[in-house]
Amino acid sequence: MTDPETFIRGLPKTDLHMHLEGSIEPELMLELAERNGIPLRWDTADALRAAYDFHDLQSFLDLYFEGCKVLVTERDFRDVTSAYLARAHLDGVVHAEVFIGPQSFTERGIPIEALMRGVLGAMDEARAQHGITSALLISVHRHRTEAEAMAVLDQILPWRDRVVGVGMGGAEVGNPPSRFARFFGAARELGFRTCVHAGEEGPAAYVREAVEILQVDRIDHGNASMADSALVRDLVERRIPLTVCPLSNVRLRVVSNMAEHPLKSMLEAGLHVTVNSDDPPYFGGYVTENLLACYDALDLSIADVVRIVRNGIEASFITTEGRDSLLYRLDRYVEASRSIEAASV
Repeated sequence: MTDPETFIRGLPKTDLHMHLEGSIEPELMLELAERNGIPLRWDTADALRAAYDFHDLQSFLDLYFEGCKVLVTERDFRDVTSAYLARAHLDGVVHAEVFIGPQSFTERGIPIEALMRGVLGAMDEARAQHGITSALLISVHRHRTEAEAMAVLDQILPWRDRVVGVGMGGAEVGNPPSRFARFFGAARELGFRTCVHAGEEGPAAYVREAVEILQVDRIDHGNASMADSALVRDLVERRIPLTVCPLSNVRLRVVSNMAEHPLKSMLEAGLHVTVNSDDPPYFGGYVTENLLACYDALDLSIADVVRIVRNGIEASFITTEGRDSLLYRLDRYVEASRSIEAASV
């Protein structure tokens, strides 16, 4: 096998928890701000990067929503999506499932059509250009009302066949998943896959609500699950995937440092954990950097890393045929690496 870093970088991997609004690199954000005449507090990319010093989720969200203001036109949404997918392709990502929250834009009078055409057009172009497949997840904000979330469902119906799932993010503490039971029930009835941010800053009880009341297909983050052994057993039995974002957890001080991250314990408990990038420019790394950080700090084996990548493929909201194809690609990559190692002995 090649050296661990080269092997991990080359793995055909997924990114199942990534927010398009949070994927804007500083240089592109300044470019979009100038294009649209949007004033920002920062004059240079370095000054903007220096602002990525967060003390909790809310301090990040304040900057995140400010950055959303630079996205105005269909071209903007296309450019941001294209930039992320091109970067993800270089990172070895073969399938990405990306969130966008329309409420940040429609409240400013931006037509939903501009957002959807821009994002979906870029996805089609990236598949043709890079071979990377991608799917769109529509996210609603938990600090808003359920009625507002229901309105988003109505807005996206014209693109029902292009939206793979519906999720929910935002400030978690004080906004339990159970507030949105009717919304998630309606999403399921419309045929959308479902996921929700839970157990990042919120308690294990929020994860339980997401599973038992919202009946979601995936949990985004889910770290707090480890505080409830009965919940862990239930998640293992139901094989509900958790889209964990380690570098995000460190930057938002969910954990104090990578060595204290529960990922390895989650693996050992049998949880279906995946590793993802969340908001890569803000948190210091794309999927590969997240995997490498975990490998280095948590004493993971290469087999552990391959298992995490396999979990990501298995947890993706794609067809059985598509999943089998990606799993075959992963197996071929691992076997080829073993053959190279054997030949070099």
